[in-house]
This record gives sequence, C-alpha cells and structure tokens, in this order.
Amino acid sequence: MARNSFLSRSVRALQTSAERAGPAAATSYSLIGSVILLGGLGYGCDRWFGTWPWGVVGGLMLGILVGFYLLAKAVWLK
Repeated sequence: MARNSFLSRSVRALQTSAERAGPAAATSYSLIGSVILLGGLGYGCDRWFGTWPWGVVGGLMLGILVGFYLLAKAVWLK
C-alpha cells in the first residue's frame, strides 16, 4: 500500500515538473528553429544568387535576432 502511495506522489511530481517546463521548452525550440530556418533560407539564397557566404551570415544573424526576441518576449511576459 505504501509503495502505491509513493508511486502516485512521484507521478504527480513528474507531471507538475513537466507542466512547468513546457513554456521553457517551447521557447528553446523557437530559438533553435528560427536560427535553423533563417540560416537555411540564407543558404538557399546563396545557392540561388551565388553570393556565398553573405546569405548564410545574414540568415543566421536574423535567426539569432528573431530567436532572442521570442525568448525575451516569453521571459518578460511572465
């Protein structure tokens, strides 16, 4: 009986931790995703126009700016 109680408390604690970590995980995925997406678009522009490496550099810089904007927005809204 005590083992079942311990297990149910552990499961509830895990669920609470996962619910609290949700916004942080979403924000980190947004940061990583914006860098990858905009860096990839910059790479595609470089391949299309033959302007290597300026599209990649610009895309990565823009991705970092957008990612940090989303990070700051998520942090300051709390």
